[in-house]
Amino acid sequence: MGMKEVLQSIKKAEDDAAEALKSASEESAKILSDARTKASKIVQTAADDSLTNSAKALEDARTSAGTEAETVHSEGEAKVKEIMDNAASKREKAVQIVIDSLMP
Repeated sequence: MGMKEVLQSIKKAEDDAAEALKSASEESAKILSDARTKASKIVQTAADDSLTNSAKALEDARTSAGTEAETVHSEGEAKVKEIMDNAASKREKAVQIVIDSLMP
């Protein structure tokens, strides 16, 4: 093998190495880009899931509060009716006491 062939062989090896380096750099950039895209999608999905879960929790809380409010309202109405019924039953007695106190 002559000097010319050795130099050509070295030049070819350098060219092959440069091509391999270029290809590796391109592949590295593609992998990095894909990873960034995937990470962005993961973050977006997590944000969407968080928003969905928050909305569901809020709706559940509203429903629970509405149910509790209806229960409290019903209990309050029952108490008011009980008080009114009790007052009505005692009204005649109270009127009679007032009349008796005014008429000796």
